[in-house]
Amino acid sequence: MNYVGADLHKKSITFCVMDQDRKVLSRKTLYCVEPHQITAYLESFRPFEIVVEATASYLWFVDLIQPLARRVVLANPIKLRIIAESTKKTDRLDAQILAEFLARDMIPEAHQSTPRQRQHRALIRQRHYLRGRTTSVKNKIRRILSDYNADRKDLFSAQRGLTYIQQVPLSDADRFVIDQLWAEYLYHDRQIGELRARIKAFAAQAPAREKEAREVLKTIPYVGPVTIEVVVSELGDVQRFPNAKAASAYSGLVPRVRQTGGKKSKELSITKQGSGMLRWALVESAWRLVGHSQRWAQVYQRIKKHSGAKRAIVAVARKLMCVIYAMLKTMTPYKVITP
Repeated sequence: MNYVGADLHKKSITFCVMDQDRKVLSRKTLYCVEPHQITAYLESFRPFEIVVEATASYLWFVDLIQPLARRVVLANPIKLRIIAESTKKTDRLDAQILAEFLARDMIPEAHQSTPRQRQHRALIRQRHYLRGRTTSVKNKIRRILSDYNADRKDLFSAQRGLTYIQQVPLSDADRFVIDQLWAEYLYHDRQIGELRARIKAFAAQAPAREKEAREVLKTIPYVGPVTIEVVVSELGDVQRFPNAKAASAYSGLVPRVRQTGGKKSKELSITKQGSGMLRWALVESAWRLVGHSQRWAQVYQRIKKHSGAKRAIVAVARKLMCVIYAMLKTMTPYKVITP
């Protein structure tokens, strides 16, 4: 069995091939735009296992070599810090370290999402992007109108809208800018509508386990369909997490801890590692919960007294993540406990 370390970059990829005795057999750097040369090179070392870091744009490479390799391993770049912290860092050395770790079976593996989960994430993240673009355009329109004391709370309602804006005495330049911004707003609004229909159709084709997860999450009060889709797409199968703490760590909501010299550990800010989209959805849901649920509000107020508002809402979001994990682990609906 041969072991291949692949140091993948945007334009090139450097290979290091070792045998089972960890003797280097070959080193080579190839261009990503020449996939046929990559497969031809790796063909000569079959059977082989190969490892590549789970950084941006690795999917095409995994799909390319999957039919050739005995096993494809995705390395967790955060846990594999020895490469990043190496004092002598080169592509050749990185590839060699990856190959040697693979031969020793010491690679900290990253989770490989299923094709359906990747499609789901693409749709949900696109919706988040369009929402952000729409909000940005709305804010620009309001900013221009505020210079004429014409901004209104119901500006984007059917009662006002473009008809109202056309009655505002704007300068020629501001009128031109407003017309362009309004056209962009309508364009993004139409895209969001099309995307909403696509997400609904995608959910209708879900396997039984995914459908059951959606129904379970719907039982959480004040957690809407946007949060549910984010949780389902970003978490995937919760069985891959050994416990709720690991699921919270994936959302980046756990605090960093520093402890030296046997002194009491000091909690720092949250790690913000893992899924930023999931972290955003949980924090937004946490604000709704503390605003409407007495039980969640009590948790928030208790933590706020000694840690402040920001840490308190993060703690509530982390607690919500633990509740969601437990619900999905056992497929148990949310239970409201009366104080």
